Amino acid sequence: MTVPMQAEALDISFKLVPAIIVFLMMASFLVIGYVFKVADTEGMWVAGRGIGNIENGMAIGANWMSAASYLGLAGLVALSGFYGLAFIVGWTTGYFILLIFLAAQMRRFGKYTAPDFVGDRFNSPTARALAAFTTLLIAYVYSVGQARGMGLVGQYVFGLDIIPMIIVMMTITVGYLALSGMLGATKNMAVQYTILIVAFLAGVYVVGFSQGYSTILPQVEYGALIADLGREFSAPFVNQPFYLWIATAFSLIVGTCGLPHVLVRFYTVRSERVARWSCVWGLFFILLLYWASPAMAAFGVDLFEATTGASAYAAEGGMSGAEGDVIVVLAAQFANLPTWFVGLVAAGAMAAAIATTAGLFITASSAVAHDIYTELINPEATQRQQVLIGRATIIGMGALVTVTAFNPPALIGELVAYAFSLAGVVLFPMFFLGLWWENTNRQGALAGMVLGLLIWITSIINSVLPNYIGALGAATGESGALVPIYSQYVPPIGAALIGTPVVFIVTIAVSLATPEPPLETKKMVRQCHSPEPMGQQETAADVVGDSTSGGTPADD
Repeated sequence: MTVPMQAEALDISFKLVPAIIVFLMMASFLVIGYVFKVADTEGMWVAGRGIGNIENGMAIGANWMSAASYLGLAGLVALSGFYGLAFIVGWTTGYFILLIFLAAQMRRFGKYTAPDFVGDRFNSPTARALAAFTTLLIAYVYSVGQARGMGLVGQYVFGLDIIPMIIVMMTITVGYLALSGMLGATKNMAVQYTILIVAFLAGVYVVGFSQGYSTILPQVEYGALIADLGREFSAPFVNQPFYLWIATAFSLIVGTCGLPHVLVRFYTVRSERVARWSCVWGLFFILLLYWASPAMAAFGVDLFEATTGASAYAAEGGMSGAEGDVIVVLAAQFANLPTWFVGLVAAGAMAAAIATTAGLFITASSAVAHDIYTELINPEATQRQQVLIGRATIIGMGALVTVTAFNPPALIGELVAYAFSLAGVVLFPMFFLGLWWENTNRQGALAGMVLGLLIWITSIINSVLPNYIGALGAATGESGALVPIYSQYVPPIGAALIGTPVVFIVTIAVSLATPEPPLETKKMVRQCHSPEPMGQQETAADVVGDSTSGGTPADD
């Protein structure tokens, strides 16, 4: 087994007070999970559809601000300068599309999962299976980065090697998720958001003030460092071409709108109005961290160079990828802040990673238990069987993610971006067309999803797998890709720039060339845009079913 890259500059030793902080935090998650444990599918998958807008907004924020945001985003900015800003642009802009085009409409459609929407909207078990497979793939790729972040932070707090720390932290996470389901996960996410945002902002303000970088607004004042940090921050596109910046930002925008663990948050609320407002609150809660992340990256780079005496970007003695992934913790450490305070910053990173892992694992378990097992294999499955299958999926996914995180193929932020690219290419076109063009049919959806999967998988095989498979690596030469021109225009991190428009075109073309979907399906789409209010547990299919048995559809 390959030993993962270590963050050499990180003070890896047992620290009593930070250890107590992390222990109490993890124990509280287990307690909350137990108190809100569930035994039925309604609580397991959609938290009983009773979550309010602020609580759901906090859950969206915690769900969203993973180790990739808390740790990886600052690391990407620190290591790649201007290119790293593509992640901030992409990961925030997508929420405006969600707010305007998807949040309320998804809630009115009113199913349990993202594959549930695809299967019922396009009247296709095959489309459901493809969506479930994509959901599992997204959860797996995304979660590897979270497990990696947990291990790095655990190293700092407990002084152990990264591998046992990944195992311990993932075991605790899987334990409370298997017990609590979506209801307990949502309650925990609100707590986790509070922990992570307090820890991150405290870190930014204290590091900035104590080192003389800033006074009252480090989010703006860090700009004074740009001249000192040189071309990495001041000259656009030095490290990466302009095309890759655009491709990355675009993929993250549309990927945001295709992530199953984000969209399922709108199934957990009371109404479509709450869905819209929870999206607004979620964007506000995300803003608090994203506005400050570049400042922490700048502080961390400057402190790294002052402490080590070497340029952060030097070939030898410079900042490694592992150190970039923990730049938030390193900045607090290099500022000579009290150990307990650095431990608090580290605990926030742990909370961020666990919150996102929770959302991902719940969507993965629902995809297997509900969309594959119940809908495709055993339609007579009891609620107890579904919950058991869901819990078994969480455990199995946890084991697979844990092993992969020992030696991940990329930085935390890059790993997460691969998952966004997949969601943007395969699922976003289905969600958007499925809700906004009633003539999108089964044949079009199947053609688009298969093509999207092929585009993404070939980009991974072309550019990522050669790093792991010796024979492929030998065939790439210095380019690092099997087909360099394909890697240039369809990179794994930005495959959606070309892939998503192509999938849209193919889905529309095939839908126009084949029979229209049934009238009942069209009525469900219309109901998603009706101004008429719906009941808390009511779905578009319920309304259409009532109308066909004697009533009048809201906007037929």
